Amino acid sequence: METEIVNRVASSGLITLDLENLYHPGERLIYDLKDNLYMGLMLKEKDFRGFLKEHDWSQYSGKNVAITCTEDAIVPTWAYMLLTLHLQPYAHTTVFGTLTDLEEKLYFEAIAQINPEDYRDARVVVKGCSKVSVPTSAYVELTRVLRPVVQSLLFGEPCSTVPLYKRPKA
Repeated sequence: METEIVNRVASSGLITLDLENLYHPGERLIYDLKDNLYMGLMLKEKDFRGFLKEHDWSQYSGKNVAITCTEDAIVPTWAYMLLTLHLQPYAHTTVFGTLTDLEEKLYFEAIAQINPEDYRDARVVVKGCSKVSVPTSAYVELTRVLRPVVQSLLFGEPCSTVPLYKRPKA
């Protein structure tokens, strides 16, 4: 007697959301202000402004840039602001901080583009494994965005999930 194989996952009504699909493919790099310091100690405004004028900013076109200073030096806040003003017309995104901070910002921007209403009353599985490194903060942000609208939120793979949230019955 033949028995029909039923794909229970496909018929479960679960929606899988894979944060890997939100990964921004652009190059990531750090701009370290240490290279602009006078004697490795401080930033001289006149020299810095001269550098900003002469530097070829087009090399940052479409790239994602984290601005930092890895030296324990005197760097005024306005220097980071000036640097951002020169990067902004070219770079896809610019942040102050590390490459981790940059990755978080890229994911937060992508998550902000999600329309939560697309998941209203849905049973959503947030995929846990991916080929790219997804920051934990992105999972937290996605949870914050989806919780008010979903029926249930799970983590993992549709065939093996960890239940996270289920809306109470009214």
